[in-house]
Amino acid sequence: MVEDLRNYQAELEVQNKALRYSQVAAEGASERFVTLFSNVPLALMVVDEQGLVLESNAMALRLFRPLEYDPPLNFLLPLVSPDQVDKVAEAFLCAKETGTSETTEVVFSSGSSGTFTGDLHIARIENAQDELAHFICAIIDQGPLLNERRALLTSTSALLDRNEELNLSKNRLASIINSSLDAIICVDQAHCITIFNPSAAALFQCTPAEALGSPLMRFMPDAVQTLSYAQLTTHAQLGEMTALTAGGNPIAIEASVSFEHHPDGDTITIFARDLTARKKIEAHRNALESQLRESHKMQAVGTMAGGIAHDFNNIISAILGNVDLAKQDAGEASPALVSLNEIDKAGRRARDLVRQILTFSRNESPQRIPIHLADVVEETVHLLKVALPPLVDMVVTLDPDTPPVLADATQVEQALLNLCTNAIQAIGDQRGTVTIELGHNLQLGLGASERRSGARGPHVKLSVRDTGSGIDSDTLQRVFEPFFTTKPVGQGTGLGLAVVHGIMRTHLGTVDVQSTPATGSVFTLYFPADGEMTLPAPVELAKPKVVNGNGQRVMYVDDDEALVFLVDRALTRKGFLVTTFSDPRLAVESLRAHPLDYDLVVTDYNMPGYSGIELLRAARTIRPDLPVALASGYVTPEIEQSALSEGARALIHKPNDVDEMCETLQRLLASGHAPP
Repeated sequence: MVEDLRNYQAELEVQNKALRYSQVAAEGASERFVTLFSNVPLALMVVDEQGLVLESNAMALRLFRPLEYDPPLNFLLPLVSPDQVDKVAEAFLCAKETGTSETTEVVFSSGSSGTFTGDLHIARIENAQDELAHFICAIIDQGPLLNERRALLTSTSALLDRNEELNLSKNRLASIINSSLDAIICVDQAHCITIFNPSAAALFQCTPAEALGSPLMRFMPDAVQTLSYAQLTTHAQLGEMTALTAGGNPIAIEASVSFEHHPDGDTITIFARDLTARKKIEAHRNALESQLRESHKMQAVGTMAGGIAHDFNNIISAILGNVDLAKQDAGEASPALVSLNEIDKAGRRARDLVRQILTFSRNESPQRIPIHLADVVEETVHLLKVALPPLVDMVVTLDPDTPPVLADATQVEQALLNLCTNAIQAIGDQRGTVTIELGHNLQLGLGASERRSGARGPHVKLSVRDTGSGIDSDTLQRVFEPFFTTKPVGQGTGLGLAVVHGIMRTHLGTVDVQSTPATGSVFTLYFPADGEMTLPAPVELAKPKVVNGNGQRVMYVDDDEALVFLVDRALTRKGFLVTTFSDPRLAVESLRAHPLDYDLVVTDYNMPGYSGIELLRAARTIRPDLPVALASGYVTPEIEQSALSEGARALIHKPNDVDEMCETLQRLLASGHAPP
């Protein structure tokens, strides 16, 4: 029995030794698994079938909880996008039954960093200690792959677009060649024709099928002799030469040649033009010389308008500003208030008229809106009757059913004023009548439409008829030319009817004149009409904002003494502290000596010897944060772009009233955060 016990003890010691070996091996495997689980560059988690995260490695924490203050990683399903929770749950059920499962492009929450897209791989692992199934989940971040996919899609789209552009370019080139009015012939190095466009076929009286492959000598023998010499350049004028048609008939042409050098061979392109067409063009050019002279005169009008705009706008600004101050001094009960209001209306009308003339001289499109011409006629008649001579009667006939037209009321009023003024002057000291008629539903015929620059369809007709001296046939041909006038020196500029003609052209309409000497004249304006056009709803004009300063310090610079005096008084009354200069150099010296004494600088753009842009640059150098506004009566797009690019905060269009200027100053002071 003792021997059996010893044998049994020896057997137990062997089994314990094997068990200890197995335990050491298991512990080593566990350590290796833990090391692999923790350090593998893949997000791994151990999750039970209820979604509880039992273990997670560093990569998983980096994906799901990248920041320290993010909540702990406890459950997986709440991190899945709500619209994909069911899909992930089904994947876990499938893994529980089959052992493995996977789902792609799942959107996961990544704590405070947003979301990321990844593929989820699930594998069931054995779990003897718990009845719940356990799974090991691997999440592969697909963000870089998706970015590459998007980049490939973008690149593919760009290549497709590029191919489409190349095809369009090829088709466009073929279309240009085929639609060119010049004969285009391409030849290879052997001077055999490779391209023969339709214009070449018409010029040389040969179909492209017959011409392709033929030698250039067949049609242009003189050109072949000069090609070798001309190849020294990329483009050369061959000049006038004699070519041959397919039937051998000579034709006079003007030719030029272009050379394109390519590694696989040079391409020679010859352009030929029939001199017969050139002569027709020259004849047509002679017919257009009068229009060219008119265009030059209109350019002179624009130059003249820009030259006088500065001084004239300063005068209007002084008038409007002083009227505004006078109205404040007079009070509401003053009998002079009526006259001051009329002066204010006239000044504002002059201001709008100057702006309209400048717009017209710059050839800008008018602001056309649906209006009733009857309203414009009534307003114009009200102005004319004030200065109507006693021997002249004015008769107005308005059709109440006249439809609205697209027009600029200010320009139409100017055109009507010009026509009525000419009519009154044509009557002179005799008794006569000026009749204004407004009608509609005029269907222009073919002949009339040709005389009226192609105007067709229903039109609204506005005519001015007078019983004056009339116009003879020679003068009638030139009445719309700029600067042409039959009046004595000092009594007319010759611009009235030219302006009327330009206004109607910008309104897509036309003007017609009929006159007989000693009988009178009829000038008719035709506006395109649309019976379905509706007038916009009337907009209630906002009341001008009352602006009062609070001691803000304003420097005002202008070479016009009257305007400087006005602005000083006006802004001082509004509560601003104003320092004025008529010499911009003195203003710069004051700003350099006391840069912090000013909250805003307003300077004129056009000053002799020193422009507003130069003052703006000096102010920006002395104090970059100081708001500077430029004022000008002739603001072109070039002036505006130059001012804004130099750092101007605003561009003030002269003339303007005191309230407009104060509102602009207050806006600039508020935006610049200037101290009160």
